[in-house]
Amino acid sequence: MARQARAIQTRKSILLAAAEVFDERGYSTATITEIIARAGVTKGALYFHFTSKEDLALGVIAAQLELGPLPPQRTKLQELADQGLLFAHQLQHDPLTRASVGLAMDQWSESAESSESGNPFHGRPFQSWADRLTGLLVEARDRGELLPHVDPAETAELLSGSFTGIQWTSQVLCQRKDLTRRVISMFRHLLPTVAMPQILPTLELTPDRAVSLLASRDAALEGEDAPADEEYDTAADDGSAPEAGPGWEPDTAPAPVREGSAAPEGEGSAA
Repeated sequence: MARQARAIQTRKSILLAAAEVFDERGYSTATITEIIARAGVTKGALYFHFTSKEDLALGVIAAQLELGPLPPQRTKLQELADQGLLFAHQLQHDPLTRASVGLAMDQWSESAESSESGNPFHGRPFQSWADRLTGLLVEARDRGELLPHVDPAETAELLSGSFTGIQWTSQVLCQRKDLTRRVISMFRHLLPTVAMPQILPTLELTPDRAVSLLASRDAALEGEDAPADEEYDTAADDGSAPEAGPGWEPDTAPAPVREGSAAPEGEGSAA
């Protein structure tokens, strides 16, 4: 058991060292020798876990999708927004995630004529994220959370591409210090074009959302109760306004009033 724990820790140390070297130097110029020195392990230890520099880079790339188990939410669109907010948080605080994105965006060297001298991972993580978002959007559509015209795959590509541009702009301008704000702005502009109006006020888009989710996840992993939101059933909507989630103006998307329903005497109509 102790040997297994050491092996896990060694693998983690190698991945972290590789992430730092890839982040600093790019895939093409990074060397196994430099990664071994940074990790403080032997060459045999590295090759026990990873067969090549490419295999090591694939391990770093996989890290960006390892968000861990997150508490289920009452809508799939909230879970989709949570993915973006958590990814933004990790880009700001986790070198593995930064290196993974760097590998995706690292340009081929000018003299590269094959994957041996260039970057063979260009674009792969983008497709992985698009696939994940597509899955969430398909579930959201099946639960009645999306407008009828929405194509999940097309929307996932738009969200993935928008996030990529936003995080790169934030990196260039301020080392991603304002990334969370930019991601929230992206969701506030794009989600109204795909979500049913009654869903929008329930979404929580706040700067501390990612930290709260991570705390809930850690509590659940420690065996503590982490209450999940109740499932939101759009088919059972009675025309009343759902409870507004933080991050949305109260009048962003008022729930529709059913035709022919009269408000009780002395009370306002449902909104």
